[in-house]
Amino acid sequence: MIQLPAPAAPLRARTCCSNAEATSRLARHLSHLLRGGDVLLLSGPLGSGKTHFARSLIQARQAAIGPDQVEDVPSPTFTLVQTYQVGELEIWHADLYRLCATDELCELGLDSAFGTALCLVEWPDRLVGQIPPNAAWLVFETGPPADADRRWISLFAPDDLPWLASAQSVMGAA
Repeated sequence: MIQLPAPAAPLRARTCCSNAEATSRLARHLSHLLRGGDVLLLSGPLGSGKTHFARSLIQARQAAIGPDQVEDVPSPTFTLVQTYQVGELEIWHADLYRLCATDELCELGLDSAFGTALCLVEWPDRLVGQIPPNAAWLVFETGPPADADRRWISLFAPDDLPWLASAQSVMGAA
């Protein structure tokens, strides 16, 4: 299990996704629950499905507006942040793997986006001391080499998230 920086919210749900399509399906289900001001911190090793999940979630929101609204969702590994305007909702997808210093977060504007946009943040351990109190964690774990497509995804979240019960029904309560 990946160590979460303190304070970590309690484990609320855990599910197993047998392949990439199952991970996409989970992202699609959760995408309709999230709103501006929600923060999902995506944690896990390289290749564990964080970017795939974020891409699927963003494209599900785009598809809900209309099939012609679905666009390419590249990994923000080199740009650090990609933003999307999906109807009235602004979505920020951040990959902080290459972040050199925490003061760069202010330069990116991510701290401001936490209050208004739906934020999906990969490598949230780089947010040292700047994790919003309403943030939920999705922790991705990979299967053994013989079952490399399998992912276990765990949700750690505060009690007061309005979408928590719905997410637990989709993922299975812990």
